[in-house]
Amino acid sequence: MWIKLLDRMLETLIRTGTLNLTYPDGTTARYGDGKAPEVSVSLTDADLPKRIVLNPELAVGEAYMDETLTIEGDDLHGFLAMSVANVKGEGHVLWQKPLETGRHAARWWRQFNPARRARANVAHHYDLSAELYDLFLDADKQYSCAYFADPEMTLDQAQAAKKAHIAAKLRLEPGMRVLDIGCGWGGMGLTLARDYGAHVVGVTLSEEQHKIATARAKAEGLEDRVDFRLTDYRHVSETFDRIVSVGMFEHVGVPHYREYFRNVYDRLAPDGVALIHTIGRASPPAATSPWIEKYIFPGGYVPAMSEMTAAIEKERLYYTDVEVWRLHYAETLRHWYDRFMANQDKARALYDDRFCRMWRYYLVAAEMTFRHGNQAVFQVQLVHDQTAVPLTRDYLYPADLSEVRHAAE
Repeated sequence: MWIKLLDRMLETLIRTGTLNLTYPDGTTARYGDGKAPEVSVSLTDADLPKRIVLNPELAVGEAYMDETLTIEGDDLHGFLAMSVANVKGEGHVLWQKPLETGRHAARWWRQFNPARRARANVAHHYDLSAELYDLFLDADKQYSCAYFADPEMTLDQAQAAKKAHIAAKLRLEPGMRVLDIGCGWGGMGLTLARDYGAHVVGVTLSEEQHKIATARAKAEGLEDRVDFRLTDYRHVSETFDRIVSVGMFEHVGVPHYREYFRNVYDRLAPDGVALIHTIGRASPPAATSPWIEKYIFPGGYVPAMSEMTAAIEKERLYYTDVEVWRLHYAETLRHWYDRFMANQDKARALYDDRFCRMWRYYLVAAEMTFRHGNQAVFQVQLVHDQTAVPLTRDYLYPADLSEVRHAAE
């Protein structure tokens, strides 16, 4: 029965490209239009067709991790590109609609992130070995979308260009106080202090990130200008000239959106500027992939623009700029994947083969979602006073790309 249901599901979903599938009983089937790209997959666990039919995103990811789903030539990029592109076009088969409805309804509980639960969720991902992140991130440990202002940029240059672009939107002046919500390993805060003369308070819930960020500030002699705190953003009470948050809003959770922007409102000076940088979905609200939620980002969620704006409007903040980055994150993830693969033996020594397959699946699935799916990056500039920033975007863009490259060096 389950093989027949999976066969029917794949006939519905796979319309472009060609999927050759070998079932656990040895039977084979061909799906799609018979054209390139062509991917061949084998299932070796008799229970796998049932699990894929009932919960495809979770089952396929786990099967790849467990090697009960294998891809000819280990063409993970080809398989996930085909999967994402076809699911985006066809959606879900009829019997999966109740599952999607249930996941959407349950997201309020799954994304309920009071401080204690938020810290546990952060620890699941960000308190992994620091050595792991050194294997694929740039030298500054920027774990968010880079800005490829020039397609020929290296990863390090593009991450520096991202920070410069954000700093330009913040309109920084020496001596300004900046709150960095979700400061990571400290790269943004250190850059704003060292290169722009700001006084930065950075907050994180990750013990590993806090330890490294604090050590970096000491090593650079910036302890008097950067204060990294192991605390929840909701526990900060000061007022700041500028607020920046890069790659943290994805961990806030829908039930806390108004609380988050209320804190931005309360912490931002009357003439201040805030810049929120987050992954976003170019589609209506939905639910987090169950595989991503279980293995990568528990409590995480990629917001629709409509969900962000509804909360912002209710907290009386004024939009002065909304920018959408499209394929920049796909390119960033491609660089991360290449670096991870070049260091996979070191990653295997830190963890094991299954972890490496999980991490590869995560990086490739994320890239394909940006490249062929419905995800982008949103940068939202917010103020109390609409005159706090210039009336045009001219101040953001240098006359030529040589200035961008110089800023990135």
